[in-house]
Amino acid sequence: MTMTELIAGFPKQLKEAIEIGKKATFTAAPNTIENVLISGLGGSGIGGTIVADLTVANCKVPITINKEYFIPAFVGPNTLVIISSYSGNTEETVQALGLAYSKGAKIVCVTSGGKIEVFAREKGLDLVVIPGGMPPRACLGYSSTQLFYVLKAFGLINNDFEAQLEKSVSLLESKTAEIKVEAAVIANKLSGKLPVLYATPGLEGVAVRFRQQLNENSKILCWHHVIPEMNHNELVGWRDKNEDLAVVFLRHKNEYFRNTHRIEYSREVASKYASAIIDIWAEGDSDIEKAFYLVHLTDYVTDMLAGLRQHDAVEVNIITGLKNMLEEV
Repeated sequence: MTMTELIAGFPKQLKEAIEIGKKATFTAAPNTIENVLISGLGGSGIGGTIVADLTVANCKVPITINKEYFIPAFVGPNTLVIISSYSGNTEETVQALGLAYSKGAKIVCVTSGGKIEVFAREKGLDLVVIPGGMPPRACLGYSSTQLFYVLKAFGLINNDFEAQLEKSVSLLESKTAEIKVEAAVIANKLSGKLPVLYATPGLEGVAVRFRQQLNENSKILCWHHVIPEMNHNELVGWRDKNEDLAVVFLRHKNEYFRNTHRIEYSREVASKYASAIIDIWAEGDSDIEKAFYLVHLTDYVTDMLAGLRQHDAVEVNIITGLKNMLEEV
């Protein structure tokens, strides 16, 4: 399956993921949940970053995102650890799972199989199995949706997310033609450029997703930063004209008004030095709709940019080479 086909299937994937989440069952936590750790990397881990952004305003406990072999010292019997590995074999996440189990954490695993499914079944851990056989980055709909349902199952968020996810599906289906047209325009503007991505805090996870997709699908480097923090450091770095740079601002109509002024000032500064300034506006009413709209749009951008660069968006041979090397260590 091509990346174009995988991206086109995102709304359908969200629908299926909602049904999986509704049917998932979980055992009660033996202790009060005081904090959450979501552990996962790459395409499996970005869902945790985005969901943490989307639930920060109503989650009753802090959520920490973990993207390495080890886990924080606070993890213990009062921690809900969500293990997210699409393949079930991500070595960093497999190790983190073992450490979380040794510390008595309440664990839920979200995977399509592999070592993590085997471990979860052997130890009697809560397990949500999602469809396998695709690149992990193409399964954000499956993995991220389950995180909402896990948090709801343990009373950490309310059920509003479900209707918002369903509205996201309707929005993406109704806007398919417009999304593709806009994505093509953006891809052409980014062709031959080094993208610089800026977002406000609630969209940082989306910006990270866009950066990762540019890396893996389009096979290019880029960087991202977050406003207002960017205004306290990186803004000063805009001093030299560089026609290779194209700046992208991820926007939405409800951004905090002071950040809007910061974005406009930052646009003015960057426009003196970069070759292009691009605003990408989210559609939708809820934060979930806006986030998934931008994810879907920017996914198309990265696939179209891969086409312009004559690269296969699915191929990630260099990562495969890294994994092969690590097997010998």
